[in-house]
Amino acid sequence: MTNTNTPYTVHPTAIVDEGAQIGEGSRVWHWTHVSAGAVIGSQVSLGQNVFVANRVTIGNHCKIQNNVSIYDNVFLEDGVFCGPSMVFTNVYNPRSLVTRKHEYRDTRVKKGATLGANCTIVCGITIGEYAFVGAGAVINKDVKPYALMVGVPARQIGWMSQYGEQLDLPLTGDAETVCPYTGMQYVLRDDVVTTA
Repeated sequence: MTNTNTPYTVHPTAIVDEGAQIGEGSRVWHWTHVSAGAVIGSQVSLGQNVFVANRVTIGNHCKIQNNVSIYDNVFLEDGVFCGPSMVFTNVYNPRSLVTRKHEYRDTRVKKGATLGANCTIVCGITIGEYAFVGAGAVINKDVKPYALMVGVPARQIGWMSQYGEQLDLPLTGDAETVCPYTGMQYVLRDDVVTTA
């Protein structure tokens, strides 16, 4: 890795277009391309062969693993994890012979969410804070905060803690539990999990 008088580090094989904003302590690894309009926070890791488009915001402390493309109109809040080879889209019904750049749909991934390896996020949805998308899942609708999603199409099978462990809570109803790793209390009310 080389540092070219910037507060972040770029591998010699990577391309960072002039105008891209990258925060302090971030790392841009092998064969990655960051477009001119991208806004990337501090302490972000962009793995090998990552592409970041122009109309993209990536928050602080995000980890983008190898072979992930973050297309226009994708917005990641702080602490998002994008697993290897996971996929974002930005057009719902693409055709090679039809131009649809004016139809890009916003995709928002909230603070602390995990997107597992090889999962697909269909455009135009919001993934809630600390949600956890399992490997290979296909997300085609909004995901609640702390929800654990698996399958094709994805369905919710549980709730996850901020620490990344499954919580002992039912899918619906009213209940409370404590994360055994952190002691943080979680409350399920009206099919939504919050911290106490």
